[in-house]
Order: sequence, then C-alpha cells, then structure tokens
Amino acid sequence: MDAGFSRHAAALLSDIEANGLLKTEREMSGPQGGRITVRGREMINLCANNYLGLANHPVVRRAAAEALETHGFGMASVRFICGTQDLHRELERAIARYLGKDDAILFAACFDANGAVFETLLGPEDAVISDALNHASIIDGIRLSKARRFRYATGDMDELETRLREADAEGCRFKMIVTDGVFSMDGHVARLAEICSLAERHGALVAVDDCHATGHLGEKGRGTPALTGTGQRVDIVTGTLGKTLGGAMGGFIAASQPIVDVLRQRARPYLFSNSLAPPVAAGSLAAIALAEAGDDLRRTLMRNTQRFRAGLAAAGFSLLPGETPIIPVMLGEAVTAQRMARALDARGVYVAGFFYPVVPHGKARIRTQMSAALTEADIDAAITAFVEAGRDEGVI
Repeated sequence: MDAGFSRHAAALLSDIEANGLLKTEREMSGPQGGRITVRGREMINLCANNYLGLANHPVVRRAAAEALETHGFGMASVRFICGTQDLHRELERAIARYLGKDDAILFAACFDANGAVFETLLGPEDAVISDALNHASIIDGIRLSKARRFRYATGDMDELETRLREADAEGCRFKMIVTDGVFSMDGHVARLAEICSLAERHGALVAVDDCHATGHLGEKGRGTPALTGTGQRVDIVTGTLGKTLGGAMGGFIAASQPIVDVLRQRARPYLFSNSLAPPVAAGSLAAIALAEAGDDLRRTLMRNTQRFRAGLAAAGFSLLPGETPIIPVMLGEAVTAQRMARALDARGVYVAGFFYPVVPHGKARIRTQMSAALTEADIDAAITAFVEAGRDEGVI
C-alpha cells in the first residue's frame, strides 16, 4: 500500500517540477537581518517580514534570554490546564492596549488565530463576507465554519454591498466582513473606511487580518485601522508576532472583552495547543515596546521603500502600485520568476519567486520586502543587481 502511494507522491512532485512550480528551501546560518549568511555567503535580504529589523534586535534578544532564565524553556501544557504564566497575560494586555481593544488572546500562530475566529463565533445561521484575495488562513478558517460564505472582488465596494444585501435577504443572523489589512502578495491596503461604513449600514462586524501592518503602518505602528482612521470601527483584529513584532512566532486576536472571553472558552486552536514559549512571549513584549516608540525605524523603512521602488521603476520593471514596504516585481510566468531569483542569488541578493498556487497563473512575481535593517548602500546594491539580472534574463 505504501509503495503505491509513494509512487503517486513522486509522480506529483515530478509534475510540480516539470511545470516550474517546485519550491525549495535555502538554509541560513546566523540570525535574520538586512544581511544574512546563506551557504557561507553574505547576502542582502529582500524577502523577510522583518519590517522594522527587530528580529535580531539586542533588546529583544536580551528580554528573551532573561525570560529563559526566569521562566524556563517551555510550558509543556495548554493554557487552561497548566500552561499560563504572568508573561502570557502581560503580553495579551500589551497587545490589547497597543491596538486599542479591551483584551487579546494568544495563539501559536496567526494561522491558528484565523482558524479560530469563524468556527468559534459564527454558526450556520450567520454569514461571512470575505475578500477574494484574503490569506489562505482566512479561507481555511471560513471552511471550518458552518456559516454561510460570500465573496467579493478585492476593493469592489459595490460587490461587497451586494453580498451584504444577499446575506440580509437570506435572513442571516450575524454578518462578518473579513479582509486582510495589507494584501501580502500585492502590498496594497484594504479600503477599511468604506468597508466599515458598509458594515455599519448593514449591521455587520468587521474583522481585519493585520499581519503585514501591525508594528510598522499607522500611528505608532498600530496597523491599518490606525492608518485609515478606523481603529474603533474595526471589531476584530488578528495579527502575528512572527513578522514586525520580533519575528519569532505566535498570533493573536484583539477584540472586545465578550468576544475574547468566548474565544478563550471555545476556540479549539487555543484550547488544544501549547502556550507560547516564555522567551517568545518576553521577546515579543520587548518588540511591541520598540515598535510603539519606533518612529525613527518607520521613517527609515519608508525611505528604503521609496528609494527601492523608484530605482526599479526607473529601470523599467513592472511593479504593482502601492505605498507599503511590499513591492512586487511582476514577471508573469513561474519559470521566469525562478530564473530571475537565481540570477539575483548569484549577485548576492536574497529573494524568492512566487507563483501558482500562491498567486494566480500568469501572475508570478518576486515579492520584495523592505526593512529598516537595510542601509542605503544595501538598497542601491540591490537595485544594481536587479537591473543586471533583469537585462540578462530579458525582463527589461
């Protein structure tokens, strides 16, 4: 039986490779940063979610090390049995205060947080209205729910209102609109002000996955609700500690007290997963404090973003418009994206090609991500490498 399935798996892998869709991992040695070491070579890193450069910040490292000494390595238990420490509640309160919510609840990852929202809070008599480009974790989370499912095209407020009216016509009890705050593959910001207005008009909740915004967008880095002036109008914020806020792992949901309390009682990814390791909790606390006070880091990040975007645009690359630190370089076919990534690797620039099923067929790209850990010299060297590689590969 196993031999037959192994042959089936091998055939699948061969097909994936033949279509230019095979994904590979490259091993780094040493910490995450603006420059990293890969196979003994120092490279400029343009594909981490390390937006403020906190993944190897000495304050974060020190906080994690101290927690290892005072609180141990791991909890060996779920929260409600024997796995909650003062650090976990301190972190939840810090997240809630930072984002202007009553409370927050921690998860092993934001994938788990998004897996918890819909199944826990909504039933078959309710409706979820989801943006078509939402993250895979939202899509999977909605699938776990018995709620009615509606989808609207990204940024299409007319279609969103049509879906809300359809949910009303079907007599749905509660309606929840869910959207990414920043769409991770494209880099643009959701139209939250208009979404919130439609939600208020139709009596719907608004949930925002703000993984690619919390810490570096909006006032004090409070994310897309702060950026768009909708902080008090967004009901539920899901997010991660694995990107801007230290880059380790862990997710959260921040919301009103009753919502968080229900999640604490019934959210399966919370109830049946180990608590975050104490060093991760302590390091994340330090990262939140740095992010909140990090206006200088955000200015550096935005300067790097503008400098890199301008350089690639001037060279003739096809870029998706946007103002976030995510700058997709559009290449069309998966094979082209892989060739370009290899050409950049040879020139000391660490990037990754994205292609189906991560993005639609024909929309392959290299998604570059800026960081405050990059210097102007790094940015200029990366632009030069892109221009050389682009010419050699016939992209520009």
